[in-house]
Amino acid sequence: MANKKKKPKRLRRKLLDKYRLVILNENTFEERLSFKLTRLNVFVMGSLMAVFFISLTYLIIAFTPLREYIPGYSSTALKKKATELTYKTDSLQQVLLMNDRYYKSIKKVLTGDVSAVDFNKDSIIEAVKIEANEVDLAPTAEDSLLRQKVDKEDKYNLFESATSATNFVLFPPVNGEISEPYNAKEKHYAVDIVVAKNTPIKATADGIVIFAEWTASTGYVIIVEHSYGLISIYKHCASLTKEQGDLVKSGEVIATAGNTGELTTGPHLHFELWNDGYPINPTNFIDFK
Repeated sequence: MANKKKKPKRLRRKLLDKYRLVILNENTFEERLSFKLTRLNVFVMGSLMAVFFISLTYLIIAFTPLREYIPGYSSTALKKKATELTYKTDSLQQVLLMNDRYYKSIKKVLTGDVSAVDFNKDSIIEAVKIEANEVDLAPTAEDSLLRQKVDKEDKYNLFESATSATNFVLFPPVNGEISEPYNAKEKHYAVDIVVAKNTPIKATADGIVIFAEWTASTGYVIIVEHSYGLISIYKHCASLTKEQGDLVKSGEVIATAGNTGELTTGPHLHFELWNDGYPINPTNFIDFK
């Protein structure tokens, strides 16, 4: 019993006995560093360092490209390329299979190796008649109303559209002298009308505002989309009274004339008309005087 009690005490003493680790200068035997250590401390520190290095190695292998240099690990770029090639190969196989079937069918037609299938014409006609008899072809009330509406549109569409187009009149946005006329050769797709500052600018026709913002070169600009693919543009305005998305009526004030923007030469209105993406001369449709 005495020996059993002595063994744990000896083991504990060995683990907790203190030692000094001294680093000396070999030539002068001068003490440089010294550490107080126990066997238990050395064991604990060694275990922690081992865990640290194992964890660091795992992180490097798992989350950095350095793992590609370890034998047995493939490159990420190589895996990606292999996957892409696999998809392309599968697609090519499908295309080749379809082409092979197509060529085989053409070959059969050219060689006359086409198998004929006998159909019973009377049975097919009888089956169609039975299916038609089972379907209720009587028109509903909604269908009758739709048919009448379509018939009316087909019959009177030409005259109705001609009448509405004839009634489409453009209102002059401002009245004044034209300082610079429309000139397609010089790419001046507008007319410049000289007016006093803050003169009300009116919409040339009914429409919706699709743009109303400030630009550095032409100042305040407002663009209105009208019917029949027509768009009117008003530039160098002093202020805008409408915003994008607003509905406007013909002759309604949408802005005031001004002298804003870098390209202006004085108080005036730069007015453009576009139809289906092509510029047109506004003086052909509007009298500005």
